[in-house]
Amino acid sequence: METAKQILIIDDEENMRHMLASLLKRLGYQVLTAADGRAGLTVLGEQAVDVILCDIRMPEMDGMEFLRHVSSAGISATIIMMSAFGSIETALAAMRLGAYDYISKPFKHDEIELTLRKAEERETLRRDNQTLRHQLASLTGECRFGKMVARSKAMEDVFTLATKVAPHPTTVLITGESGTGKELVAQGIHQLSHRAPQQFMAVNCGGLPDNLIESILFGYRKGAFTGADTNKEGLFVKAHGSTLFLDEIGELPLSLQVKLLRVLQEGEVQPIGASRPRKVDVRIIAATARNLEEEVNKGLFRSDLYYRLNVVHIRLPPLRQRSSDIPLLSTYFLKRHAQRLDSDVTSIASAAMNLLLQHSWPGNVRELENVIERAVVLAEKKVILPENLPAEFGTHRGDRRLDDFLGSFSIKQAQKIMETSLIGRALQATGGNKSKASELLEISYPSLLSKIKEYGLGTSEK
Repeated sequence: METAKQILIIDDEENMRHMLASLLKRLGYQVLTAADGRAGLTVLGEQAVDVILCDIRMPEMDGMEFLRHVSSAGISATIIMMSAFGSIETALAAMRLGAYDYISKPFKHDEIELTLRKAEERETLRRDNQTLRHQLASLTGECRFGKMVARSKAMEDVFTLATKVAPHPTTVLITGESGTGKELVAQGIHQLSHRAPQQFMAVNCGGLPDNLIESILFGYRKGAFTGADTNKEGLFVKAHGSTLFLDEIGELPLSLQVKLLRVLQEGEVQPIGASRPRKVDVRIIAATARNLEEEVNKGLFRSDLYYRLNVVHIRLPPLRQRSSDIPLLSTYFLKRHAQRLDSDVTSIASAAMNLLLQHSWPGNVRELENVIERAVVLAEKKVILPENLPAEFGTHRGDRRLDDFLGSFSIKQAQKIMETSLIGRALQATGGNKSKASELLEISYPSLLSKIKEYGLGTSEK
């Protein structure tokens, strides 16, 4: 059964809070209340919610100021504003700050119910649109999951498994070489779950000093150690009601593996210096490039934690084992970076693509994206050529001095050499298509045919 949605009512009138709480509980919501915006932020710091009903005129912190704080904090709950002194201008201002809807007081019970139903329908429509995009992509031989695209059967199986597990609170372990997209899979799972309105949180366990990991994950209380001047919430508390992605879980020290096991078993954390634990509702997705079974055998990773993490195991294959994805991914990254860099590059030459297909890709998809971004920057035409790829791809940069390359002071001879080279490169870039080559060279099609014949570069036409 799906967990009841959490709703926060923020209103300075006690009668209004009581009336709304009674109504919303009958509608099946779990209700929290606060008397003003500042108190509402305190509640949100301790509890994740799906919907917020917030009055505009309140002491301490009014509704508009509350909206600004929520927006800057990245809280993704659906916010519905309320006011007895409303106007069109006020409603528009609230929506510009991130509110979903606006209702005027006094209102009937069915108005609240209808507004909430519309908000839920919007969220359902968003998810349905995402599913539809996946279905449309599959008709073209592509499969999509979150921000990932693929064409290979191996990745289709990964996306199918991730989609099945997403709606459930099950712990997921994602393994694969560095650069295969483990965090993107975790983000996709989060977005397809009922926790999607809350902020996805991630931490790299291998990138934190051992003496800071515990306080970052579990938090601490004032005076717990030297320098602990205030209470500090850990990531598990901040991720309450959401998803916490623990990357490089194999790097976690054994001493902290025990505490993580308690979170998974008991659903509670104990900050450093706290007298008692605190309940948390966090979905854990862990990832590693290590072989955790081998780590267990070596005594470097707890077997009981491994079995708790390994409820659903998603293995991401390296890019070299799914070469059919390389053309699709290359085109995808080309479009992304050409747009970001305001570049005119629109395609990849067949010779360059052949080099991409032959590469072993030790850095996997991350390496491929970096190579394509670099090529977009270096490309001088609208097409990525072999020479725009790194030297380890077997390309030559042509670093010789110009007079060494030409071998003569003759302008006529130099023109012939340069034109022969440029025509050859254009034909290579277009796969021998002379019409497209003439466009790249910015000469007419008949002129190109004439030069091809003159320089003995071939006579067949396309």
